[in-house]
Amino acid sequence: MVKKNACIFISGKGSNLKNLIKKTRDYNFPINIKLVISNNKNAQGINYAKINSIPFLIINTKKRGFENLILEIIKKNKISLICLAGYMKIISKKFIREFRKKIINVHPSLLPNYKGLDTYNRVLKNKEKKTGCTIHFINEKLDDGKIINKKFFFINKDENLETLKIKTQKLERLAYPEAIIKLYRNR
Repeated sequence: MVKKNACIFISGKGSNLKNLIKKTRDYNFPINIKLVISNNKNAQGINYAKINSIPFLIINTKKRGFENLILEIIKKNKISLICLAGYMKIISKKFIREFRKKIINVHPSLLPNYKGLDTYNRVLKNKEKKTGCTIHFINEKLDDGKIINKKFFFINKDENLETLKIKTQKLERLAYPEAIIKLYRNR
């Protein structure tokens, strides 16, 4: 199997990055992570890139032309897929157009419900019966692209912000690799 080159965008702890790195060790998993990009120089997830000898780039999103720099580096590394894994920055329409149908994201709700930020609080406030995560393509609207994979769980009466987050992130670590496999199985 010829694996596709992937780039993972992160902003924080990197739990999905860590999981995807582990999955890439499987011969049959369709991607190799060739690059990690973070908009946060203090992102703990950078350590997973360092430990696994994966090149990484910390970008200053306040600096003019940062997306052009990213696109240049992505093209140089022959990246076929960008995985947003807790990347807390809106990607521009220009960038999306340059990389159309090749950027996927994980969102901590059952889209189309609860797009945007503060998802866990809104789910609890509305006393939802179930929640989960969605892996979807990025398009020019926030959390609106074609859905690739969803996973859900039922919410207990005593659920709180922390337990909801832990359960959702556990599902994300199942849903993200499944979505990537599904993407390349259908091509």
